[in-house]
Amino acid sequence: MSGMTVATVTEEQVRTALARVQDPEIRRPITEIGMVKSVAVEGGTVNVGLYLTVAGCPHKDPLRADVTREVGALEGVTSVAVELDVMSPEQRQQLQTQLRGGRAEREIPFAKPGSLTRVFAVASGKGGVGKSSVTVNLAAAMAARGLKVGIVDADIYGHSVPRMLGVTERPTQVQDMIMAPVAHGVRVISIGMFTPGNEPVVWRGPMLHRALQQFLADVYWGDLDVLLLDLPPGTGDVAISVAQLVPNAEILVVTTPQQAAAEVAERAGTIALQTRQRIAGVVENMSWMPCPHCDERVEVFGSGGGQTVADALTRVTGTTVPLLGQIPIDLRLREGGDGGVPVVLAEPQAPASMVLGQIADQLTVRSRGLVGMSLSVSPAGR
Repeated sequence: MSGMTVATVTEEQVRTALARVQDPEIRRPITEIGMVKSVAVEGGTVNVGLYLTVAGCPHKDPLRADVTREVGALEGVTSVAVELDVMSPEQRQQLQTQLRGGRAEREIPFAKPGSLTRVFAVASGKGGVGKSSVTVNLAAAMAARGLKVGIVDADIYGHSVPRMLGVTERPTQVQDMIMAPVAHGVRVISIGMFTPGNEPVVWRGPMLHRALQQFLADVYWGDLDVLLLDLPPGTGDVAISVAQLVPNAEILVVTTPQQAAAEVAERAGTIALQTRQRIAGVVENMSWMPCPHCDERVEVFGSGGGQTVADALTRVTGTTVPLLGQIPIDLRLREGGDGGVPVVLAEPQAPASMVLGQIADQLTVRSRGLVGMSLSVSPAGR
């Protein structure tokens, strides 16, 4: 029709739209990490070529959908075609070096003096106190507050974090860099993602150390605000390896109110004296449950264990170790772990969720920086 003009989309507009599409694993725009192979515009038809990091990429369909949505929303676009290709080994190597900040060698970013990531090693003296449940829910609560959070499931023998977060996919490998799955805004890695079925892991000390080292150095974590390590119970090889590999990690002790459990938890916290790590605090889990017939609290496992541990660790370390919170017994906490949706997300107003949220706030109230870090600086002689 005469007198009417039809908007024509430009390649620059298309690339601007593509910059709004993020890779689901790397969490960076595809235009920044070399995934855009080509852009061709013919009238209202736009053809976009994409490089996948690996053949059989599990996220190819979401990527195709995101590209189609963003480009298709541009004025003047009538159709979008997305063609997929795979990066060459050279391109993957270049991407790996880019993600590591220009460094090709492996290193643990959280162990560097300038790291701004707060690392919490969640420990317990014995199993069965709900340490993994606490770890997963704290991570989910922190992520819901807008923080960038990761979890290393360092409980090699008793790994359970993937189930609790509902993670079923396996990590993707780009050269020798591992792209960890993301669930509920939390990036997570676990040995359970590499073992078939429910096969047990039968390893001794050196292999445990190497596995933890790979999880910390070979996984692409991005710029995390908080990294949580779910440690196995006790003070064995993994706890020692964490102190060696990430010496600035802070210990978070989980116990129950029972005095017998508290005594064992105290030993787990006291390891900080030998490793010179800071104890962030104590969390008392399974503190009480509401009576099903009245409003009274039923202390199934006794009372006072968490405060006992906090007081004992305060005495032996010479610094204040706070009791961060007392989490009640809640059926929904267990159901969330089995169903893969943490209770802090599924039922944020539940009593357990509210306490876990308060603990998450206390752990992250300090802004990222060098406060509390060992800078290895000695005063100059006069």
